[in-house]
This record gives sequence, structure tokens and C-alpha cells, in this order.
Amino acid sequence: MAAGGRPVTTRSWRRIVLLILDGVGVGALPDADCYGDADANTLRHVAEACGGLTLPNLQRLGLGNILPLAGVAPVGRPAAHFGRMRELSAGKDTVAGHWEIAGVITAKPFATFPTGFPVEIIDAFQRATGLAPLGNIAASGTAILRQLGEEHLRSGRPIVYTSADSVFQIAAHESIIPPERLYELCRIARDLLKPWRILRVIARPFTGANAADFRRTAGRHDFSLPPTGPTVLDAMQSAGLDVIGIGKIHDIFAGRGLTRSVFTAGNAEGMEQTLAALSAVERGLIFTNLVDFDMLYGHRQDAAGFAQALARFDAWLPRIMRQMTAGDLLLITADHGCDPSTPGTDHTREYVPLLAWSPTSKGGRNLGIRGSFADIGATVAAAFSLSTSAGRSFLVRLNEGSGITSGAG
Repeated sequence: MAAGGRPVTTRSWRRIVLLILDGVGVGALPDADCYGDADANTLRHVAEACGGLTLPNLQRLGLGNILPLAGVAPVGRPAAHFGRMRELSAGKDTVAGHWEIAGVITAKPFATFPTGFPVEIIDAFQRATGLAPLGNIAASGTAILRQLGEEHLRSGRPIVYTSADSVFQIAAHESIIPPERLYELCRIARDLLKPWRILRVIARPFTGANAADFRRTAGRHDFSLPPTGPTVLDAMQSAGLDVIGIGKIHDIFAGRGLTRSVFTAGNAEGMEQTLAALSAVERGLIFTNLVDFDMLYGHRQDAAGFAQALARFDAWLPRIMRQMTAGDLLLITADHGCDPSTPGTDHTREYVPLLAWSPTSKGGRNLGIRGSFADIGATVAAAFSLSTSAGRSFLVRLNEGSGITSGAG
């Protein structure tokens, strides 16, 4: 059944690949000024900073039809259906964005601590771990290593910090606190922080000899609260369908609703693992987060690096498209913005792009401004004749242009 309990008849949809371009926003939401993001537009500002983007495959799909974009002109007959999606959830966090995509809307924002955590939290962490942390401030992940990394090497004390998001982050040099011990500290923190409604505890291992040399490793892990309601992933898993999470998906959903998870070090590995999963899955969902746009470039205000990552993704797209067959659906979107041109290094409150392509598509249509990220989850549910309580499926619009006879919503 589709959103609202309407019945859906589906004959041909069998596999969906859902790609999240982490942090690739396409313009400030109407309430962005409440978050200090009134001027945000990640994709447009990256294009402007680099004198235009060259993304021929995304252009052919219709990326330039979503918004004016230097170097990526609109096309008269886009290959994909295209549009934008509005976030209904409070905040601009990775987890809230992904949960909404899967059908859970976060009405009440999770707790944030812009001036550091209260003494009750730090004391509880020290009692539970026997370690007195350094820091307890809001800071960017690279800046705090420069600030406190050498003291951490001398003292052995973990670095605790936060950001504009609802996160409790613990950084430690791998030679001082090995990753497995760091993950144990994070699990302890995750348990004691439940009453405080902090969304994520994040392990941030790093290496290097001094402040000029410190580098965060690929050993990051997020310890998230589980989704606060049923997701389309839960529904698919219960129906016996494959649900493969690639990249941060396992951590974002606390492992729930997934039949298999693949952890990755970045975009390149995420793209290769997506191809491998498509070869193995007969029917179900491949859900991939490509984190580099956000983690390596948006937060570090590196527009040139952001543009290069987009170009690498664009060059890879034909590989996944060639591997897809009739009844497969490719969905490309994002979870929030991370505009490298705005003050600060935090996420930005933005619309996200929507591109929907199938090998059977006869040409793309404008899906407009969708009322919620949850329209993705509703569409995935409708494709497999499942139920969802949030969002409005756009499967009918896809079917009208694909030759596939299925769907309502």
C-alpha cells in the first residue's frame, strides 16, 4: 500500500538504488533564516566559486533543470525526472535527513550544546570511563586536533567536543586510545546520554606526530539513537526484501531495517560497493551514502575539492546506469546542505535535489517541489507494494514516463 493506505499494484519494479550525495543542497529553505542559512545554496555556490561545473551525465539527467547552475545548463529533454525536496524535520542533521528520507519526520529537534556539555554529562562520562576529557567545546573536527591534539598525546585524555548538530564526539590518537577502545568509550557514552536526547555519539580516531600532521582516519563510527518510528527499511526487511546499507547507513539507522551493511572509507569505495551490491541483489533496495562532499569539502570550506568530487561522481554514473535493467530505479538526492561559502563550517538548511531515472524511462518530467524528503520513502514503499505513514509517492509520475504499469500515490 502507498502513503495513506492506498493499494498499489506493481508488476515490474524490482531493484532501487538510492544514492545520497551527503551535503549537496540546492538552495535555502523558507525557514533557513532561523538557522542562520538564509543565503545558503551549496551546489550553486560551488559552481560559482569554481567558474562553473562540468557534469555532463548529471546535466543529461536534468540537474540543470532543478536550479540555475554555472556550467550545467538545463536540457530540453532530460533523461531523468527531476525536482527538489523540502525538509519537514527540525534541524539540519545527517540523521534527521536520512530518517525523513526513510519515512520518519523529526518534529522536535534533538539537544544541542553550542557552549559545551553541562558538567553533569562530563562528570558522568568521567565516572563511567575513568577518563577526564579535554575540550568540551563546540569546534570543527580539524581545528580541535590542532588545538588539543598534542596535549592529548602528552596526557592520554580523550578529546570531547560537539558542533551545531546534536553530537557528542570523542577524538583520540590511534596510538593512545586504539579504535576498538575508542568505540567502547562511545558505546558507554551512548548509553549514559540517552536521557539527554543527544542524537549521535561519534568516534573520531586520528593519526600523526604533531598538530601540523594530525589526520582523521577512516575509522570513524557513529553511534546513533535508533529511528523514532517505523521506516521503509523496516517494512522492506519484514517483507523479506534485501536492504543493503553502504557507507554511513548502518550507523545512521543504528543497524535497523538492514539485511546487510558495508562500511566504506569514502566516495570511491562507496561507488564501487554500490556496483558490487547491484550485481548481488535480485530484489530490494541499495541505500548508499557518499560522504566526501560533506566531510572532506563542505565542512572544510573547500569549494574546489567539492567540485572535483562532483566531477568524479559524474564520471562514475554511466557505470551504474549501464548495470541497471528494466524494472530498476535510480534515485539521487541529498540529506541537507553543507555550503562551503557560508560563515562557519556547519550544515546548511536547504532543499535537496531529486533525480529519478530508469532504463525504461521515455524522458524526464518535472516532479516539482516535493513537500517532504519522505516522498522518497513513500515511493520506494509503493514500488514494492508496502505501507508507509509519511510522504507522498511520486511513483505514478515515474510510471507515466517509463512504460511500467504500476503504482498510485
